[in-house]
Amino acid sequence: MTEKRKLRSTQWFGTPDKYGFYARSWMRNQGTPPDMFDGRPVIGICNTWSELTPCNGHLRGLAEHVRRGVLVAGGLPLEFPVMSLGETLVRPTAMMYRNQVSMDVEETLRANPIDGVILLAGCDKTTPALLMGAASVDLPTILVSGGPMLNGRYRGKQLGSGTDVIRYAEALQTGKMTTSEFLDLEAGNSRSAGSCMTMGTASTMASLSEAMGIALVQNAATPAVDSRRAALAEAAGRRIVDLVKDDVRMSQIVTKAALENAIIVNGAIGGSTNAVVHLIALAGRLGVDLTLDDWDRLGREVPCLLNLMPSGQYLMEDFYYAGGLPALMREVLPLLNCEAMTVSGRTIAAQVETAECFDRDVIRTLDAPFKDQGGIAVLRGNLAPGGAVIKPSAASPALMKHRGRAVVFEDMKDFKARIDDPDLAIEATSVMVLKNGGPIGYPGMPEVGNLVLPRKLLEQGVTDMVRISDSRMSGTAFGTVVLHVAPEAAVGGPLALVRDGDMIELDVAARRLHLDISDAEMERRRAAWRPREPHFERGYGRMFIDNVLQADRGVDFGFLIGASGHPVPDKSA
Repeated sequence: MTEKRKLRSTQWFGTPDKYGFYARSWMRNQGTPPDMFDGRPVIGICNTWSELTPCNGHLRGLAEHVRRGVLVAGGLPLEFPVMSLGETLVRPTAMMYRNQVSMDVEETLRANPIDGVILLAGCDKTTPALLMGAASVDLPTILVSGGPMLNGRYRGKQLGSGTDVIRYAEALQTGKMTTSEFLDLEAGNSRSAGSCMTMGTASTMASLSEAMGIALVQNAATPAVDSRRAALAEAAGRRIVDLVKDDVRMSQIVTKAALENAIIVNGAIGGSTNAVVHLIALAGRLGVDLTLDDWDRLGREVPCLLNLMPSGQYLMEDFYYAGGLPALMREVLPLLNCEAMTVSGRTIAAQVETAECFDRDVIRTLDAPFKDQGGIAVLRGNLAPGGAVIKPSAASPALMKHRGRAVVFEDMKDFKARIDDPDLAIEATSVMVLKNGGPIGYPGMPEVGNLVLPRKLLEQGVTDMVRISDSRMSGTAFGTVVLHVAPEAAVGGPLALVRDGDMIELDVAARRLHLDISDAEMERRRAAWRPREPHFERGYGRMFIDNVLQADRGVDFGFLIGASGHPVPDKSA
């Protein structure tokens, strides 16, 4: 064993006793040459590949490019699986299992001879889950996203995953499209490997990872099937070996300044509201104080520069050809913490200073933005004392200040049973309220907040209404939708007390969400409120509902706040 800086892995592979014998001998049964245990960095390749997660179905191949990069740089790559989450298949919602995946990552990293890690993520919950787990261990880390799929195509038009499905589903519901035509969309919607090519949560989190500096340049938008995605993966494999040698840990990259940059960039790209809970949870693992107030403060003056669905017209493939995230970040450099470091070894400013924009219809400028309001707005009031969020760039300007009569649905079962009832007392000015869609109430806080409008109103040409819930919505969705109301209805938050006919006031400019009843009436209703029976009696589901925090605290488990680092566990006897 040559003398080098002592790595974690040498405490497994670098000793001449029986414990070193066990570790080396069993690894050699895979054909690993003995000189691979000469003290070189061991790089974990944390892979969320799964055939049950279509967005991540190509990550097995991408891991081979990472492996090659690690080997070229003199490291020992060891790939390992963790639970994978696909929003399209997992029920009741992938969000319920984000924390479980983070625990899988954390414990695998800490328990094994790993000196640094490449995180391979794709579908939206896999990115925050892997980052949260890695943050709790704090090893040198680089995230590599699987990338967006190619633009959808349907009858000569571009088709955006999620966003256009919502639009065409409404057309189907009102008879403007036939079932046969709707089913024809399937082939054109997902025509290559990769995640949603709209600015859904997958593309948002890939973008914010690049903005935070924990991913390499062009991680956000390079298409999944573009050869440059494979080259990026190999470059990450090479770079992680250097980070280990220099002991550059995740906490040195994902700082408060980096998280603030991510919030600013989220506004500039018209990013998903889901980023709010994910970044707050990530910050909690790192011991960084990040709150809803930071989101509102930093996003308030940020315009949306990116003309991309659901806020705009184009898709991720177009974004990449226009210059990608570096070109957009160069436009907002005056707003960023420019000295924040990245895994490339350069500051954010140095990393994007030469970036060029090749299509000004896709990426606009600060002086001439695509939309004036890009950041996430945080609302407060007697209906959301813990806060709620809305995405102005995806909302209708005419509804940003609104007063309307509440039409209340107790849960999604109630909503589905009554929304298309011709006798439902609802009109375009009504405010749709969904209860029990939060972390505990659903459980898991699903993406149901962008409630489908009643058929009878769709047939009248109504395209948007104010909708309020304690749930989330897909980053691909749009509308004047108030989300993440905290505390949620299931724990007796004010949302639980709303009744049909109550007047609700929304004023986004004033950051106000108000239920127009007296304090005395509020207290009377609260005294009469009773909680529902828990959804689970055992297992992970019960652990989830017993330990999950509210939306304003990132929907993480309370016992996971903070980090435990990467001490080497004791040997067994």
